[in-house]
Amino acid sequence: MAQTEAELLDNPVAGHPTLILRSPDFHSITEAVAEPVERKTPLGWWLFFIPSVALLGLLGVAVSWLFWEGIGIWGLNVPVGWSWDITNFVFWIGIGHAGTLISAILFLFRQKWRTSINRAAEAMTIFAVMCALLFPGIHVGRVWVAYWMFPIPNQMGMWPNFRSPLLWDVFAVSVYGTVSVLFWYVGLIPDLAMMRDRAKTRVRKFVYGLFALGWRGSVRQWNHYESAYLILAALATPLVLSVHSIVSMDFAVSLLPGWHTTIFPPYFVAGAIFSGFAMVLTLMVICRKAFHLEHIITIRHFDYMAKITLVTGSMVGFAYATEFFTAWYSGNPYEFFTFLNRAGGPYAWAYWIMVSCNVLSPQVFWFKKARTSIPILFVMSIIINIGMWFERFVIITTSLHRDFLPSSWGHFTPTIWDVSTLLGSFGLFFTMFCLFVRFVPMVATSEVKTVLPQADPHGQSRPERERKAHGGEVTGGGELAPEGAS
Repeated sequence: MAQTEAELLDNPVAGHPTLILRSPDFHSITEAVAEPVERKTPLGWWLFFIPSVALLGLLGVAVSWLFWEGIGIWGLNVPVGWSWDITNFVFWIGIGHAGTLISAILFLFRQKWRTSINRAAEAMTIFAVMCALLFPGIHVGRVWVAYWMFPIPNQMGMWPNFRSPLLWDVFAVSVYGTVSVLFWYVGLIPDLAMMRDRAKTRVRKFVYGLFALGWRGSVRQWNHYESAYLILAALATPLVLSVHSIVSMDFAVSLLPGWHTTIFPPYFVAGAIFSGFAMVLTLMVICRKAFHLEHIITIRHFDYMAKITLVTGSMVGFAYATEFFTAWYSGNPYEFFTFLNRAGGPYAWAYWIMVSCNVLSPQVFWFKKARTSIPILFVMSIIINIGMWFERFVIITTSLHRDFLPSSWGHFTPTIWDVSTLLGSFGLFFTMFCLFVRFVPMVATSEVKTVLPQADPHGQSRPERERKAHGGEVTGGGELAPEGAS
């Protein structure tokens, strides 16, 4: 009897199913990946793209009004001088972490399952960094004099404070964005050349050829390509840890209760990988179904991503508990009050949403049925990212709105412009991702082909079309069943 993909994954006797199902040959992989780019734009793509552009337009209106009217249109006040703007910044930086981890760290550890999802995850990283960089740029107030913050000699005697973590952020995020773009682009070159060679119009051939940089696939070019890819992976790996560590220092080096703690760097890094993998799950579920890539992005890939989500979610939950223990054990009344205020104060609803989404909900991934169920994975990935947004909101706003003196206490309420800017940033992200899947191969064909059995010079497996010719039938799970099996 033909077995389903999930049943094959759950059968330890049969061993692991292959990463790529249906036993395709190299040409079949090329056709499957190139088809979404070459075919006529489908209606489903427009149904995603038009709302994304509408939200992007909302972002343009919100930012334009902000520049015209000033920061006062947001709900910021004294003492809550940071809230949704920096919450969104930290949230989007976190989203961008999974792409580099999948592409760089898993590449160095020779994890072959990354090959089907690394291209889309890298693109997600770049678009998330774009969204993140938007917020430090617009929250400074008078954007037209932002150059005052640059190290430029001037008559006012103003000079940036290089000991400030806010300045470290500038270097960390800009370097991370630059390396991520280089890493993504270098991996794209062979596939851009493939699209150039398959192009049927002069314009497409010229554009893809321009960005393919004269790639011809010679042995010498492949050697240079693999060397460059390895070097960029090695450069990107420490950035996975350093970027969010430096972002966390925006808070940790202050003396404010709730922020002044040494656990922030590893806590923020675990949270970033947690939210990043949740976003990868969301996007891959949609792309897998929309572009018929079920045999390339398989249940086994989702199973691995769910396990990483479970591990990082448990680390985040441990960090929450450690924060509370540290506040109690320190004997500092201000620190302890801050955490009691989070759990029982006016923003307690946000705190318990955070705990429910980030600590309790990922525990379903202990069960294989949850890790291999596409609907559960999709819903859980959205719940996790809602929780991770609330985590950043709780850290920033609840620490600021009640500090040392009750006479200084305040309350933050978002305005329509806060909400519009947040929704608009999602519009920017999804607009860029829609353009990416429409014009660029979303799967790295050259890397996926390396995990096929026929790529192994010592392997015995043959492509699907040869196996069919020898009297076998390929089942729905990508396994070969003999003739007459039922």
